[in-house]
Amino acid sequence: MERPDRGRAPAMTDVARAAGVSHQTVSRVLNGHASVRQSTRLRVQAAMAELGYRPNNAARALVTGATWTIGVVSQATPLYGPSRLRIALELAAADAGFSVSTASVREVDRASVAQAVERHLDQRVDGIVVIVPVPTAQEALDSLRLDVPIVAIDGDPSRRSGLVTVDQAEGARLATQHLLDAGHRSVWHVSGPAEWFDSAGRIKGWRSTLEAAGVEPPPVIAADWTPESGYRAGQMLAGMPDVTAVFAANDHLALGITKALQDRGLTVPGRLSIVGFDDIPEAPYLSPPLTTVRPDFAAVAEHAIKAILTWRLEGTMSQVAPLAPELVVRASVGRPRS
Repeated sequence: MERPDRGRAPAMTDVARAAGVSHQTVSRVLNGHASVRQSTRLRVQAAMAELGYRPNNAARALVTGATWTIGVVSQATPLYGPSRLRIALELAAADAGFSVSTASVREVDRASVAQAVERHLDQRVDGIVVIVPVPTAQEALDSLRLDVPIVAIDGDPSRRSGLVTVDQAEGARLATQHLLDAGHRSVWHVSGPAEWFDSAGRIKGWRSTLEAAGVEPPPVIAADWTPESGYRAGQMLAGMPDVTAVFAANDHLALGITKALQDRGLTVPGRLSIVGFDDIPEAPYLSPPLTTVRPDFAAVAEHAIKAILTWRLEGTMSQVAPLAPELVVRASVGRPRS
């Protein structure tokens, strides 16, 4: 294979010469054009790899108007769910030939989210994904005039399009029903922050499951997403001997609840059965291993990227049905004590 002159980066013409195709064919391969035969596409890709060719994305953007970049707006938080989604989006975008530019917001108010979106628009991204599941983020999106596709992850469930979400209510139903099936007469709930759509969906699923079973829902124990908040809730639950089962809105809350009980000499599931949500990597290694609800973060990310691609190809934003999570049964649930 003939190589370019030393000291010069390989160009598209070098790839075309090495693959025995035209400059236009190489361009079509780079842009994912459907008219290129698979055998030709593979030959061009092999030549790129052999020569170490890297596309000039800035030049491509000037010609095609596309930057092959997706902007992500996310809250600056170490929480597992949003962090896992950011990683899943980077992988799904890479599989589709896009890079990702992330703008993190310290506050989830309307102005901060709008400014983050505007920064992405200034970079001429090809689409935007917003992982800020609170009403103020939705208000920010509604206030902007956008000429690129935008997808909200776990946003306002009343949106008719541009939304990809985990079925929060179904996840809560799975958790609550599992505790009821274990013989518990009622299930208490330690919730996430009230302003999050995720929290509202999980409360809704928990409450409706109890009502369907003929059980009067007890008061919600309000918390945030942190183990510290779960610990405080656990201290309260430890002093309520009639409570035998709890559904925690995420695994970190469940971790805090468990620690509070253990500090009082109480056991899980002997004194209190617990189900969490998220299936953090540590969940199988907690003491006891935590029963939890596992969202499919990879599927959420793939649907978000697919929605952006569909909009760019067809000019429409398809509606995606909520994605059902699964219950992962471990050792933190047992039958209620007599």
